[in-house]
Amino acid sequence: MRNALLAGAAVVFATAALAACGASPDAGGGSGEVAGPAVSSSAAPSVPAAGAEAGPSAPAGPEATRSSEPPRIPTDRLTPATGTFTEKQKEYLTDRVPVGMDPAAVLQTGQETCDRLDYLVKADRDTAVGALVTGEITGAEPAVAHLCPGHKDLVERASHGYADGVHRGVGLRPGRYRDVSPTPDCTWEVTGPGGKVLLSGSSQGGKRTTITIPEAALAFTSTGCWAWLPEGDDG
Repeated sequence: MRNALLAGAAVVFATAALAACGASPDAGGGSGEVAGPAVSSSAAPSVPAAGAEAGPSAPAGPEATRSSEPPRIPTDRLTPATGTFTEKQKEYLTDRVPVGMDPAAVLQTGQETCDRLDYLVKADRDTAVGALVTGEITGAEPAVAHLCPGHKDLVERASHGYADGVHRGVGLRPGRYRDVSPTPDCTWEVTGPGGKVLLSGSSQGGKRTTITIPEAALAFTSTGCWAWLPEGDDG
């Protein structure tokens, strides 16, 4: 069912994009938002001339990343070709539109993300949250914050979920969880000190399951289960 829902969301996504090509951005706050287009901004490093003394290396980390990004359009210059942006739309676009890019195009990606969440929530709420947990819907946090705040609970719940993979350390939270859309090969394992297996199992042909990750757990491994969502106080 999950694949059909996500495929349906993709159709909505494409339809919204085609319909928006000639639409004015001031049509309102839009119910949806999609992740903005990836912008490649890596610049080739300069090579010192032969015999020249190499200067100090550029600092690594967030500062170096920001310096390599293209300049952004100032907030007071964020204007569409026609119409106007709402205050919330401008908040979403702030520090998000590279110079030379149409702000309306960046806004559209955010609105499409919200549209996908709208579609999935109507079909199955857990699938919508699972798509956020697994990263199948990206850029949701800023889009929801400014364009479709009604979905804030989805983002919050997804922040406590698990996608397939190995989770340990700060990424491991004790509590009860249920899988969203397991495959027939869904398996999981929880290990503690010394690699001792505290819990393990399988979905038994794709049947949904609820598990409890204990306080003593040091690692949780999930394969073929797609996503796990918290229950009770963790949800």
